[in-house]
Amino acid sequence: MTAARPDLPGLQASLFDQGDDIRCGPLDGLRRTVLDGGAWIDHLPGWLHGADALFEELAGRVPWRAEERPMYDNVVAVPRLLAHYGEGVPLPHPALAEARDALGAHYAAELGEPFATAGLCLYRDGHDSVAWHGDRTGRSATHDTMVAILSLGDPRDLAFRPRSGGPTALRLPLGHGDLVVMGGSCQRTWEHAVPKTSRAVGPRISVQFRPRGVR
Repeated sequence: MTAARPDLPGLQASLFDQGDDIRCGPLDGLRRTVLDGGAWIDHLPGWLHGADALFEELAGRVPWRAEERPMYDNVVAVPRLLAHYGEGVPLPHPALAEARDALGAHYAAELGEPFATAGLCLYRDGHDSVAWHGDRTGRSATHDTMVAILSLGDPRDLAFRPRSGGPTALRLPLGHGDLVVMGGSCQRTWEHAVPKTSRAVGPRISVQFRPRGVR
């Protein structure tokens, strides 16, 4: 079901990014964390300038969908709103196309193909979340790939743990234009999640750029 503009709590604006000039910064500040099993994570805080202004535009412009899924004997609401832009479909703001193309150029030698699709998630408050998972639908189930995530709005933790189990190994608070890129075997050998939180947090939009055939 497609939702009207969501009724959202107030966004806590960044103290460091108050402008309306929406543009990507350079990528030379990316820092890589090497994980076990051939996986790695690149992280760059504050990559997108004007991220709070972009959040407000996407919150009102994107045709957000509320979805349901079966769980045991019940059908439950997915605890976030969703949107997806397939290959060749215009993105809802030029800054997202700029970000996708900049990432494709930067990672061309490692990835060997462009980022082709964009999935968007809107976490309305601390009750919204995504459970532990890897993006293993399609080629990423058997091959190394990359998924780049641009975060807008209030920071929420993106947590990582080995797929084999065990405690959370890494938490990154992502929001206000932060970028994280998961590469190598990360989707096959590690899991990631946005846990629920009892803290008073505002809304966050996650934009996930993926190559063709990866979900």
